[in-house]
Amino acid sequence: MKRQLLLITFALFVSASAWASEPAVYTGLLSNTGAGGYDTVSYFQTGKPTKGSREYTTEHLGVTWRFSSAENLARFEANPERYLPVYGGYCAWAVAQGYLAKGDPEHWAIRDGRLYLNYNQSVQYRWLKNTEGFIRQADANWPKVLE
Repeated sequence: MKRQLLLITFALFVSASAWASEPAVYTGLLSNTGAGGYDTVSYFQTGKPTKGSREYTTEHLGVTWRFSSAENLARFEANPERYLPVYGGYCAWAVAQGYLAKGDPEHWAIRDGRLYLNYNQSVQYRWLKNTEGFIRQADANWPKVLE
């Protein structure tokens, strides 16, 4: 009986640990859409965030990505790594601090050809004061911050 109880306790612990880690791409609680449904290619093509359409979607890394046009969808499918938000779309500043927060597609920056999202305007302002330093810190924390 003790052995069964020990095995049950161990199984519960292992399954709870599996649930404790966060997904590598932020999609929100009730969604499976990356970047809040925004077209990640648009940041590079037009220099601004644009909402994606349900008409132009693809699946990548187990997440649905939306685009504003067939052309942007094709660009993404040809080279998804180029257009994916860094740190899975989590707030880049938060990752630099060692924790996770949602990234807001309206608060963003492109550095060295990579898209970074931040939590809000206040965090974005902080991020812009020391972008390179925060990128170094976030790179050191990623992906272990997901655990």
